[in-house]
Amino acid sequence: MTREGNATLNFIPEFACYNTTFDLSNIIWRSDNVISERVPLLSIQIAYNILASSFFHHILKQFHLPLTVAQMLGGVLLSSSFLGRIPGVFHMIYRPEGIMSVETFANVGIMYYVFLTGLEMNCDTILRSSKQAVVIAVASILIPALVGAGFLALQHDLAGGSSVALTAKGYMFWCAILSVTSFPVLARLLSDLKILYTRLGKDALTAAILIDAFGWVLFSLFIPFSHAGGKPLLSLICTLLFIAFCFCVVRPILARVVEHRMRSESWNSSKLLDVMMGLFICAYITDLLGSHHVVGAFVYGLILPSGKFADLLLEMLDDFVTAIIVPVYFASFGFRLNLESLWSENHSVLLPLFMVFLLAIPKILSSLLVTVYYGMSSRDGVGLGLLLNTKGIMAVILISIAWDKSILDPYAFTIMILAVLFMTTVVSPFINAIYKPKLRFKQTQQRTVQKLWCEAELRVAACVHNSHQALGMIYVLEAINATRTSPLHVSVLHLVELTRRGTGLLVAQIDNSNVQGGSSEQYGSQEEFETIYNAFNEFVEVYKAVRFDTSGIVATYETIHQDIYNVTEEKRANLILLPFHKELSSGELETTKTAFCDINQNVLQAPPCSVGILVNRGLRSLSTATMSIIVIFIGGPDDREALSIAWRMASHSATKLHVVRLLVSGTEVAEGKAFQNDSSGVLSTEMDSVMQKELDDEHIFHFRHKGLHNSDAITYSESELRLETGEEIPLVLHEIDQKGCDLYILGQGSGNNYTVFKRLLEWCDSPELGVMGDIVASASFGTNSSLLVVQQYTMERKSKLHCSRKHHTSKVCDEIL
Repeated sequence: MTREGNATLNFIPEFACYNTTFDLSNIIWRSDNVISERVPLLSIQIAYNILASSFFHHILKQFHLPLTVAQMLGGVLLSSSFLGRIPGVFHMIYRPEGIMSVETFANVGIMYYVFLTGLEMNCDTILRSSKQAVVIAVASILIPALVGAGFLALQHDLAGGSSVALTAKGYMFWCAILSVTSFPVLARLLSDLKILYTRLGKDALTAAILIDAFGWVLFSLFIPFSHAGGKPLLSLICTLLFIAFCFCVVRPILARVVEHRMRSESWNSSKLLDVMMGLFICAYITDLLGSHHVVGAFVYGLILPSGKFADLLLEMLDDFVTAIIVPVYFASFGFRLNLESLWSENHSVLLPLFMVFLLAIPKILSSLLVTVYYGMSSRDGVGLGLLLNTKGIMAVILISIAWDKSILDPYAFTIMILAVLFMTTVVSPFINAIYKPKLRFKQTQQRTVQKLWCEAELRVAACVHNSHQALGMIYVLEAINATRTSPLHVSVLHLVELTRRGTGLLVAQIDNSNVQGGSSEQYGSQEEFETIYNAFNEFVEVYKAVRFDTSGIVATYETIHQDIYNVTEEKRANLILLPFHKELSSGELETTKTAFCDINQNVLQAPPCSVGILVNRGLRSLSTATMSIIVIFIGGPDDREALSIAWRMASHSATKLHVVRLLVSGTEVAEGKAFQNDSSGVLSTEMDSVMQKELDDEHIFHFRHKGLHNSDAITYSESELRLETGEEIPLVLHEIDQKGCDLYILGQGSGNNYTVFKRLLEWCDSPELGVMGDIVASASFGTNSSLLVVQQYTMERKSKLHCSRKHHTSKVCDEIL
């Protein structure tokens, strides 16, 4: 049986007629053969959108533009303004008879996408948001809504009165589109820009969570009133009652079931499928109640417990939803774009483009007002406004509904799509231009321990991967002997690897300082984080002159050093402490993870302050034991930094310091450009070995005059190191080690201006420790002492040293394994 049918095309304001065959014997579909007629066309549509979005994403990812932009551009490419102008190209991919199939597929996909968005959100983060974040969020909602009224009237005049009706519905959708911010898109954008863990990133992400949550509330309220006829108030009340039922009844039940299953580790694909059935049930109920089906999907994602279970679902669904289904939905808005409508009907093309620019202003204006109120810089206000302009699925759905309800015509629709693309696209380049932490703190920070005033606060960024490493860091920090006149501020950075979607990016990193001076942040590895937090909290309770804050950094191991740089810059740290990639096990150092070695190598390349790498062989607390420290001083900025740190430790009543200066002879000193330094602290000029020796002698003189003669716990000796082949170095170190000590503190570049040391560096198993440190850390050396290797901050490290480290990293780690 064949009949002619009509199908509404959402992407063109017309009706299209096409022939279809109805098969009465097909009880389920009552249509033509779905497998042979619909599936091939749907496959072509999916393939085009995947290829187009992947092509644009490959080009745009180097500019850190969100995937959403690439997916929409895939549809724009097929619009009537581009490839759609070629006869037959558009209808070859999107034939009228395939519209129903692709829209069904896209709507199911967007339901999954919104579900994942709800799963990413953490209700606890919303409830404990700071007052400043709430004010930013409220201002970013109200001001765009108020200013949007004027823009709506302007848009109405520009369109000659035919674009957007000046009605309550028109104002409602217009202002909602301007107000919303996409939390998931912004989280990934901040991560790509490496400012997620800066103050600006935290403020933006926290406000985005609140705006996104409020946006979904508005969305739930608006949808019933957007329908023509019906009983919108009854629909709204029923929807709100259903949401309350989900949170009060369904959520506790799901939490107990999931917790029991996760504890027994009895999850499998069929049981996960049972959980996913709730997604369709909630979506169907909210659609039945007169709201939108994505409201039910979002609520269901929000009520599911976070943690490992959420990670499991994200890992299972993310690739399929993000890479295959979602591009079909976003592309449908791109190919609806009709640029010709901007200059048709005597419209000036400059006025609509000016309108697109104006739509981005309200968020920036609101952020500027809030930052001025809180005494923040105007640059932070502009940056915050740009970040909060990031749009995503919420704005797209609102535009879609406004189009379907004839609230927007092609002219207004094109302006809104261009505005969404413009606001989301300009974020990355503008943030890179106006917000550079290195420029902000370049001239305001003492970057080395050596040049820090004796009574100034020492700021340390302690990086740890697990709680065992945290204890070693605490014992070293304990030895620094913080006092009221020379306090210590520790910024604990818990480094977590980002895998796939990464739940660490999905929760704002909020500084909720408590009475003890710490902050706790909720994300993936919560138990490990709490253990680390508790260990430092106990440390602070004993030493009142110590303050600390804790932060989680979730990023790929290949780029996590950039986050460490930015956080360290913002914390104004003088020293970064890193754990060695080997830990003590059964009396020997065993490799924990070779990626830790790469992280240390990367951090040493261009750090914003001095860096120390701790090799822990069983350090103990000074409350129960004493600590004997040995510094081996050959010369150079790294050795001077090592001596400065040890000098601070020597003031602790439970420490003893012995400094051994090795006077090198028997080999020729490498001439030329050895180190970089100058007296002002800005490392810009090259100094030869003679000038370095003068600085070494001056530093040793001050140490002996001010330290040695004022403390019985400090001893000093000099020995001759006669170098010929380099075999003499282990012999001298063994002789020093016979005295016994708990901790060696060495300079990473110690002796690197001597040709023998340069040759030995090429054969080091752990070049990040330097020649002396590599020998002390090796199993063949036979010592039980721990080791702290220090690299002093320099503006530009020697290029040859960088190349040597980078070249040997992978080879060395493979040999260790």
